[in-house]
Amino acid sequence: MKVVAALIVAAGRGSRAASPGSETPKQYELIGGVPVLAHTLHPFLRNAAVTHVQVVIHADDRDLYDQATEGLSLLAPVTGGATRQASVLAGLEALGAHRPDIVLIHDAARPFVTRDVIGRVILPLGAHPAAIAADPVADTLKRAGPDGTIADTVDRAGLWRAQTPQGFHFDPILAAHRKAAAANRFDFTDDAAIAEWAGVPVLLVEGSSANSKITTAQDLAAANRTTAVPAYSRSGLGFDVHAFAPGDRVWLGGVAIPHTHKLDGHSDADVVLHALTDALLGTIGDGDIGQHFPPSDPKWKGAASILFLDDAVARVRAQGGRILSADITVLAEVPRIGPHRPAMQEVIAKALGVTARDVGIKATTTETLGFVGRREGIAAMAVATVLLPLSR
Repeated sequence: MKVVAALIVAAGRGSRAASPGSETPKQYELIGGVPVLAHTLHPFLRNAAVTHVQVVIHADDRDLYDQATEGLSLLAPVTGGATRQASVLAGLEALGAHRPDIVLIHDAARPFVTRDVIGRVILPLGAHPAAIAADPVADTLKRAGPDGTIADTVDRAGLWRAQTPQGFHFDPILAAHRKAAAANRFDFTDDAAIAEWAGVPVLLVEGSSANSKITTAQDLAAANRTTAVPAYSRSGLGFDVHAFAPGDRVWLGGVAIPHTHKLDGHSDADVVLHALTDALLGTIGDGDIGQHFPPSDPKWKGAASILFLDDAVARVRAQGGRILSADITVLAEVPRIGPHRPAMQEVIAKALGVTARDVGIKATTTETLGFVGRREGIAAMAVATVLLPLSR
């Protein structure tokens, strides 16, 4: 089985697409509340044929990169060069350590690439040394004269607009890039041009008219209009219960509350975070807390439950999801929850990447009925709502 790596070029400083008053590079601007770079990465991460994904970034953008890619499974980023061509070469050199057979080179500012387009580029690489996504020219082309008037009409037959990804057998494209750098040739506009110059034949495959590049603020605004609801919402339900045991505090919502007892469990037995963790896992159909953190594993003995919640958050983000809100109900006779509600909201909001207003925490008794009413333990129910990409 061939090793296929994706190299995402995100080292540019273009800010023409930035929001008014912002100098944020376009790859970190938001579309539908999600960074452009994250939109770009997800189709590659969800393509079973792609085994490694590496991003080339600008030296000044590490914080922006970390925020945009939190929870995603990527190789360590590589610092790019002064030009796109130099950045691609830096990425190829770094990928060499992973010995890929094929590399897909893609611009971070093309966030609408699909798994289908990626697959169409990969497919012919078994028989061809290179293939790129491209779109046949459908518009009538005019060549302008010196005075701005039409000099002639250009025959569009056989003309294509090059897109990315552009796929290559790894060793030949690395050699071509090295050769271009040694010859001080930095005037190539894409990687296919370098391959052509080096004598590597490049096959054209059908791309997509939707696989456009974000270049200007107008492009970004149009992308936000067309993807105003870029995903569908999905909710998950979680429930947990723990009995009281001798102790001096209970952990609820990541907050230690002084009490005459503790909650008994393999970890810190935080029923609030356990219920919320299961609710988040439910939104992506990824099992439950016991599956990922079995109580039989001594590693989790006494563990802080915020670790479990952080893992569930990362799993949602790895699916391209954005957490919208959480609503939690605590069933307890004691201790009183009200005084600790703001602190719990802050802890949970920070973990979910939302505001405290997006975290509802309520408490109720059971009117002395059942194990809660007999003060034998505490239970919690949680509902989490996330936004997931339609192409998930």
